[in-house]
Amino acid sequence: GFAAAIKAAELGARVAMAEGGTLGGTCVNVGCVPSKTLIRAAEAQHRRLHHGFKGIAATDGRPDWRTVRSQKDDLVSELRQAKYWEVLRSYQAVTLFEQRAEISSGHGVRLADGRTITAGKILVTTGASPWAAPIPGLAGVGYLDNVTAMALERLPKSLIVIGASAVGLELAQIFARLGVKVTVLEALPRVVPAEDAEVGNALGDYLQEEGLEVYAGVQIEQVARAGDGYTVSFKDGGKTRAVRAEQLLVATGRRANTKGFGLDTAGVTLGKKGEIVVNEFPQTANLDIYAAGDVIGDPMFVYVAAYGGTVAAENALTGNLRRYDLSALPKVTFTDPGVASVGLTEDQARAQGIEPLVSRLPLEHVRRSLAARHTRGFVKLVADAATRKIVGAHILASEAGEMITEPALAIKFGLAIEDLTATFHPYLTLSEGIKLAAQTFSKDVAKLSCCAA
Repeated sequence: GFAAAIKAAELGARVAMAEGGTLGGTCVNVGCVPSKTLIRAAEAQHRRLHHGFKGIAATDGRPDWRTVRSQKDDLVSELRQAKYWEVLRSYQAVTLFEQRAEISSGHGVRLADGRTITAGKILVTTGASPWAAPIPGLAGVGYLDNVTAMALERLPKSLIVIGASAVGLELAQIFARLGVKVTVLEALPRVVPAEDAEVGNALGDYLQEEGLEVYAGVQIEQVARAGDGYTVSFKDGGKTRAVRAEQLLVATGRRANTKGFGLDTAGVTLGKKGEIVVNEFPQTANLDIYAAGDVIGDPMFVYVAAYGGTVAAENALTGNLRRYDLSALPKVTFTDPGVASVGLTEDQARAQGIEPLVSRLPLEHVRRSLAARHTRGFVKLVADAATRKIVGAHILASEAGEMITEPALAIKFGLAIEDLTATFHPYLTLSEGIKLAAQTFSKDVAKLSCCAA
């Protein structure tokens, strides 16, 4: 919504923005910013004991969670002030109404205080909220979600995490590295199930080596709460198991916030999961109403939401000249090692009629990873055998997110394997792993000298 308001103001429009929650939405307040700073704090704690360097003394000590949490909250407040409130003040054409609103007619929006605003175009960016899968016993026991987990007053001794996609795994590793005994349960066959299978299998192994208990491919049968903890019963390979913990975190996904905004009477169509259905502009069934961000469903990333809001505002004011295109969208899971991907997997390429070429480079061949003692993982590139153009990249590595933009650009602009190998990559950088992976299509990089072209 904020990105849309700025774009509309830049195009000369007067903008009314209604916000019934906290300015800044999910990312800065309860999503990306707080989780990523906690990830770094947990990593710092973990490295005290597990850094891989001889001659450097390992130090122990339980973290001060309240201080860690307080520093996280301070950063959130600082960014909300600097990147939202102060930015808002610089746009005189944008008026913020700090209250809930709903669509009252085709061009009217009714505020909670009874006032009505009329506009030529309306954009819905109401986001999404944590959603819990229908698990027997879950509804009545009370549990943590990503928001309440990061606001805990104290660290629990043990934690069960249901759901092993990005949010669940990031929080699971945070708490494990801060000294909590963590068990992860996932219904699908592996962690990060939407990613390349080899990536998910390897990450699951690494997390278990780090001390997390990970069960994938399970069927949860019952959740119960008794006394000072929770018990989750599940089937694992035909066997019935039960795990117990002081706290329970449910991270089984998010659902669009579409109830109570007047969408049903405005002619806006909803999908099977309650998300707003849009076309490529992104316009709803009511052509004067656009929607963007998490409210239109997956993928729910803040950079996708900002892009979608910008496209929607531009189209609403200039006449649908720009298409909403996610064809070269990179995504990142901020575990350690991290997961980053863009484009097609090998199997997806075949399903689209593409004969894939696949290269796989273990991180032991990336000199920066060797120097940093972070060699867990690999870089996998997928190319079209007919054209040699890059069509996919799948990375499991420390700081994988810092490596994925180059393959994304390669896919977006139709670059081939040789374009990557012919590009200078500074020595002892992680990005050199992209060049080495491209060289792996035709060479054995183990037989190359350092910096070999």
